[in-house]
Parts: sequence; C-alpha cells; structure tokens
Amino acid sequence: MALKASPDDQALLLDLQALDTKISQLDHRAKSLPEHAALHVLAAQAEGVRLTHAEQSGALEDISLELGRIESDVAVVEARIARDSERVATSSSVKDVAALEQELTALRKRLGDLEEIELTVMERLDEQQAAERATAAEQAGIAEKIAEATAQRDAALASIAAERTTAAAGRRTIEAKVPADLLALYERQRARYGAGASLLRGGVSLASGVKLLENEMHAIRAAAPDDVIMCASSEAILVRTNESGL
Repeated sequence: MALKASPDDQALLLDLQALDTKISQLDHRAKSLPEHAALHVLAAQAEGVRLTHAEQSGALEDISLELGRIESDVAVVEARIARDSERVATSSSVKDVAALEQELTALRKRLGDLEEIELTVMERLDEQQAAERATAAEQAGIAEKIAEATAQRDAALASIAAERTTAAAGRRTIEAKVPADLLALYERQRARYGAGASLLRGGVSLASGVKLLENEMHAIRAAAPDDVIMCASSEAILVRTNESGL
C-alpha cells in the first residue's frame, strides 16, 4: 500500500531537509576552514626549521668542542714556553740555553699556528651562533603564527559548533512532529541519495533542479493530497505546495 501523509506533515519534511542541509554545510565548513590548511603549511615549516636548528645546534657543539681542544693546546704550549723561558733565564749552560732557545722558537711557531687556527675557529663559531640565533628567531615567529592560527581555528569551530547545536535542536523538534513511517522513508532516501525531501516549485524539483515532464505533472495533479510522491530525478519525497504550479 502506498504511503499516505497529510500535506502538513509532508511540508514538515522541507523544514527538516533545510536543517539537514544546514548541518551538512556546517560540517563541511568545519572541515574546510582555511586555518586547517594554514596550520598544515605552518607545521611543515616548523618541522623544517626544527631540523635546521637541530643541525645548527649540533654543528655549534662540534665547533665549541674544537675550539676547546685548540684552547687547551694553546694553554699547553704557553705553559711550555713559560717553563722554557724561565729555564733559559736561570740556566748557566750555554748548550742547554741553545737547546732551549731552539725549542722556544719551535714552540712560538706552534703557538702562532694554533692562534691562527683558534681565530679561524672563533670566526666560524661566531657565524654559526648568528645562524643559530636567526633560526631560533624564525622558530619563534612560526610558533607565534601557529598559536594565532590555532586560536582563529578554535574560535571558528566554536562558532560553527554553536550553530550546529541550534540546528540539531531545531531538527529534533521537527522530527518529533513527523509520523514515524514518513520519517523513516525520508531518512532512508536521504541516506541513499543525499536528499530526503524536495520542494516542487513551478514544475521543477529543487533537489535535482530538473523540470518535470508533462506526463509526470499530470500524474501528480491526479494524485490525492495525502499521497506521498517520489521525485523520479532525485529519489526524494516530492513535496507539493501552492508554489508547485499544479
């Protein structure tokens, strides 16, 4: 037996469909907020900069260790120079003094070489520290942008959630007024085809945007007001009103 429902009950489906459409639109908005894409890009940037900073920190540690070794070598050579200079000043042996002077010459050359290397390493250290500071600043800037985009996203999601809560409450109110068999048909068609109810306006089914054929319109005109009619193009319940052009 064909399903029957009063025109008023069928008209409720249009309100139900409007709210379902709004809820779907809100869900889509929540998923497609521009902040989601912005945060994805920022996360990728943050990871790239994090890796760069980690590499720079490692290089900085290596250079610092290298400088420490050179400074230790310099201290050893300076100590030997000081010791040999003291021995030269106190020795009475010409042979010993000559040997010490020869060693001092070699030590001073070694010290000069070490100091040149030390200067080069210190310059590298300064450059690496400057690069590391710049990267740290970049990290801080990205973190600030992430915090800002996150706050904007959360605010937008909260607004959408509030709208959705209102729409869902309205849906429950209307749903309670619709006869169970009519509601079940609506839900089934909506789940299968995306639309559960479609307004017939001026001979056009709004769910599909398709204008009905004259023979289809003739069949609809011949149907009783409480007959539940299905739209051939959208598979939704076709709701007739004064706008239907019948």
